[in-house]
Amino acid sequence: MELALSVDEPQVATKRLSFFERYLTLWVALCMVAGVLIGQAVPGLVSSLRGAEIGQGSHINLPIAVLIWLMIVPMMMKVEFASVRDVGKRPVGLLITLFVNWVVKPFSMAFFAWVFFRYVFSAWISPAEADQYIAGTIILAAAPCTAMVFVWSYLTDGDPAYTLVQVAVNDLIMLVLFVPIVGLLVSGASSLAVPFDVLLYSVAIFIVIPLIVGAGLRLWLVRRYGLRWMEEQFLPRFAPVTIAALLLTLVCIFAFQSQNILGKTVHVVLIAVPILLQVYMNSALAYGLMHRWRVPYAIAAPGALIGASNFFELAVASAIALFGPESGAALATVVGVLVEVPVMLSVCSLCNKTRHWFNQEVGT
Repeated sequence: MELALSVDEPQVATKRLSFFERYLTLWVALCMVAGVLIGQAVPGLVSSLRGAEIGQGSHINLPIAVLIWLMIVPMMMKVEFASVRDVGKRPVGLLITLFVNWVVKPFSMAFFAWVFFRYVFSAWISPAEADQYIAGTIILAAAPCTAMVFVWSYLTDGDPAYTLVQVAVNDLIMLVLFVPIVGLLVSGASSLAVPFDVLLYSVAIFIVIPLIVGAGLRLWLVRRYGLRWMEEQFLPRFAPVTIAALLLTLVCIFAFQSQNILGKTVHVVLIAVPILLQVYMNSALAYGLMHRWRVPYAIAAPGALIGASNFFELAVASAIALFGPESGAALATVVGVLVEVPVMLSVCSLCNKTRHWFNQEVGT
């Protein structure tokens, strides 16, 4: 499939995020503050919500689970998994993305987290806190790629069809690799024991079920009403619901953690350091490998962005299920959400400024 790329400066300049997407970091920060205030103002209500859990032996919080489903199901409905069959036509870009996401990213995050939380920041972070933050950042790195990648791809004139393939393939691989990678790295880099049954339960609830529901709804709606109606009429109606679910999830998380957060503002900054380091390293690695192997810019730019992004909805939900909503692991995943948008916008800017490094035609 070919995509004509007109990359003159005026067109690039007209690229815009929605009001919510542009100020996502601000909304996240406001939700953090609101959550902490609610946690202090109505501790009884927060305690009741925190105790509403499903799954024996797990910390899968029911209110957060519902909110996560409201975020993930619409995202899954946007993915056409049948497009995976076309991957053999242009495999290099996808193979580089998979190498960075599954061979480099989680392991580099485990290394950076271990170095920073165990040694560099040991004067401010206790060994028990280090274990939690290591676990949270590993969970974050082991959940790559989210629907927001389509926004970043649009801002860099990426090939939308190829971006769709990369998202679909990563989601399918995540079904198989997320559990063993998280279990192996968390157990190896920290003293925490990972209950694999809870981890499997989390994957079933937060990946398998919404994937099946989303794919099934997509198939049914396309057959009944047509692809154009679903994409232009049905899915946009979910946008406000998805946004509200994301923000309410963050409010709940910070309300649950309000006691911890009030005394750990410095920790939020410290947690961001290894996350930022590995994100920029992996995006640069993906972009550099794409350039080395002469991958077209329209594939290379989204590849770099996928290497930098995280499936933070899954990461937050899994950290809560494994270690509880008040845990340091959950806090670490939320810090990933806080830095996501400014980081991704900076990578978009770098890609746009260096597009002349690449052949502008989409190759095969």
